[in-house]
Amino acid sequence: MTSTHHRLVIIGTGPAGYTAAIYASRAGLEPLVFEGSQPGGQLTITTEVENFPGFTTGISGPVLMEEMREQALRFGTKLRSETVEKVDLKCRPFRLTTNVGEYTTEAIIIATGASAKWLGLGKDLELSRHGGGVSACATCDGFFFRGMEIAVVGGGDTALEEALYLTKFATKVHLIHRRDSFRASKAMQVRTLAHEKIKLHWNKEITHLQTIRTENSFGEAVEKLSSLILKDTVDGGLSSLSVKGLFVAIGHQPNTSLFEDQLPLDPSGYVLVEKGSSRTIIPGVFAAGDVADHTYRQAITAAGSGCMAAIDAERWLGEQGQ
Repeated sequence: MTSTHHRLVIIGTGPAGYTAAIYASRAGLEPLVFEGSQPGGQLTITTEVENFPGFTTGISGPVLMEEMREQALRFGTKLRSETVEKVDLKCRPFRLTTNVGEYTTEAIIIATGASAKWLGLGKDLELSRHGGGVSACATCDGFFFRGMEIAVVGGGDTALEEALYLTKFATKVHLIHRRDSFRASKAMQVRTLAHEKIKLHWNKEITHLQTIRTENSFGEAVEKLSSLILKDTVDGGLSSLSVKGLFVAIGHQPNTSLFEDQLPLDPSGYVLVEKGSSRTIIPGVFAAGDVADHTYRQAITAAGSGCMAAIDAERWLGEQGQ
């Protein structure tokens, strides 16, 4: 199998990968970008993005990603619809193997992102893809549920933070947890338990999502969440809970399996970078976006870190005479 060599390879797209590509291309690095199995990342399953600067009336996630993609191509980015299956960071130049071929590179930007953990019901992921009332990001989608009754599932800090945030919009937030105690910090628990808009549902798990057919603002027929079927984890009893929205907050899984034995990861699996930069412990390897960010996980912060990674890579390559 023959291999081709490149100064810079970017693994993954989404706001981080595409922004890195835009900056790297304008710097004359001619980056090669591997789009992977989900070109555009998580925003391709987000219907409306209203908090990305520059779009006064909002923009759909897929359209935003397509605009970024075209902008990267305009400046000379080379895109490959291939999935990286193996990376060797122990040799110079670095070696990558995809489902199509082999490549070598002087520098790598990791922008593989993180994937929300879903309930495994099938319907939850399906509804999240077309604005059907299910989401994994309160700060992204909470505004769309103003004046409605909604639910959050989870028991850690993320779930409680999401529930508290959503009280700004919802009339009531049902917090569903399969145990009788939270894993969240004590301070977060105190705030949650004291909030008048939050109703707790202990020892409950969601077994089914019920939906209705309705029309969206464009007059198109869509499927929307109408209620949850809950199972009591103690006695097995079933109950129904009517809500217009469900926020799944049972964690995110960074897409770092390629790098588990080659790069330091934090206890949750996120790539560790030097504070205030995108640099990893290996010179010439950089990380941007949700793959290295377990705190913010926003499109705008991912884009910002993609810019940082491209500039860091450009400077490093320059220092190496590349």
